[in-house]
Amino acid sequence: MPVTSELAALQRALGELRQRVGDLRSRYGDLPPVRRLVNDVERLDIDMADIGELPATAPRPRVEGKGPEIVPVPDTPYDPKLWQDADDEGVGGQHRNT
Repeated sequence: MPVTSELAALQRALGELRQRVGDLRSRYGDLPPVRRLVNDVERLDIDMADIGELPATAPRPRVEGKGPEIVPVPDTPYDPKLWQDADDEGVGGQHRNT
């Protein structure tokens, strides 16, 4: 597992968090909220290991002034023929001639 500066910082923070949760466990015992915190720390440790196994990818270059594509949606009403054979959600086909 290649250790990047981000992962190394995360490992240090997780170690500190593990110690603090251990302190809480010593003080409050095995109460449900403490057990949840212990479980959360274990889950973070597992997730961090999973991230460490991922191949490093180069960050995508950000082009100034470019963001997500904006698609304009007109305010004009849609053509009613568009909805001719559509059902109202949750109502069913009440408008159909049977």
